[in-house]
Amino acid sequence: MPNAVPITAEKRLFLKDRELGALLEITQAINQDLGEPALYKIFQFTLLGQLNIRRLVLYVKDEGVWHCVVSFGAQLPDYCRIPLPEVIIQNCTAAPAPVSSLSLDANWWLLETVIPVVRNEEVVAYVFIGNMHEDYASGEATKFLETLSNILLGAIENRRLGRQRIAAAAMRKEIEIAQEVQTMLFPRVLPNDAHVAVAASYVPHTAVGGDYYDVVTLDNDRFLFCIADVSGKGVAASLLMSNFQAGLRTLLRQQADLATVANELNNLIFRNAGGDKFITVFFGLYDRTTRRLQYVNAGHNDPLLLSDQDTVLLLKEGTIMLGVMDELPMLKVGEVEVPPRTLLLSYTDGLTEVFNAEHDEFGEEGVLRVLRQNRFLPLPRLHEELLKEIQSFNANDSHFADDITILSCRFK
Repeated sequence: MPNAVPITAEKRLFLKDRELGALLEITQAINQDLGEPALYKIFQFTLLGQLNIRRLVLYVKDEGVWHCVVSFGAQLPDYCRIPLPEVIIQNCTAAPAPVSSLSLDANWWLLETVIPVVRNEEVVAYVFIGNMHEDYASGEATKFLETLSNILLGAIENRRLGRQRIAAAAMRKEIEIAQEVQTMLFPRVLPNDAHVAVAASYVPHTAVGGDYYDVVTLDNDRFLFCIADVSGKGVAASLLMSNFQAGLRTLLRQQADLATVANELNNLIFRNAGGDKFITVFFGLYDRTTRRLQYVNAGHNDPLLLSDQDTVLLLKEGTIMLGVMDELPMLKVGEVEVPPRTLLLSYTDGLTEVFNAEHDEFGEEGVLRVLRQNRFLPLPRLHEELLKEIQSFNANDSHFADDITILSCRFK
């Protein structure tokens, strides 16, 4: 820093007038609600015009990373490409310091003073100045620069916080809408008559999950049920599921068969998601009069069909998950006759992908064990037992890594 020259009362008044002008310009700029680049530019020209500072460099810390946001002055290098030296971060934490005292390389020799800007006992910016007019080279002057910088950076930080609050409020609203959409997707009434009883349970991992189930009555004898899991979570997953349901209901109104339903929904998801997302799904179409169950398993966990004789059939026939390719390869519709007193359990992978402290997976074997032990319970109670079992098995207590959906049918 150059040696300070004694300042007369008249000169001090003149400098205070300049400071007041600089403060007024910065305040007006803040009140105009300008963006960050414009505020930094006004800061630069205010120091040049009002305070006669010819070289100015400003580094600001944003989310723990130092960035150069202002670099102005003749013969200066491009500081936007030069990292802030560690020696400054370590040694310049409270008071202004001469740049010459910090053993910096030639990139910094045209600058004279570094001023740390401190907020809440943390350095949030460094102001480097050089080629100052001798009238503005005092400790009092650098203190004013620190104050001016603090005002500017405080305004910018408040705007960032304001934008974050607005973005958070918008996200909360999106989540509320997505939750409402998801709730509307689930059926309000499930079949329970002399031929069959159906029950469902849903435990979301996040505010908006990616699981879905549906039961649709086709006529007096037939109904379709499905369980699905979309890749990803949140609003995007919810919207994709709403498209999936709309497409499914449209196809069923057109009395499409299961192969057509799978192919058309695959095409719909592929067009909407461009191959970036996919859906695993199990479709079942049951006829009460014939006791025949047609099904398509599109990359989903195999539902368990447990007979009264304790034999287990895994419903595997189908194809790959929907939305990966524009055409489904090797699609096959499975068909099975369902004996009386048979229980079918379908679920999403959140039920099986639960791990204990030894990193053992609950898995399909765990589900089948609980199913056999509790098969004669009412279906809602059966679901409760499954959820209690995986909760006690889970190393993370009740915090599951994924959504859990269970859809079961008891064929009487």
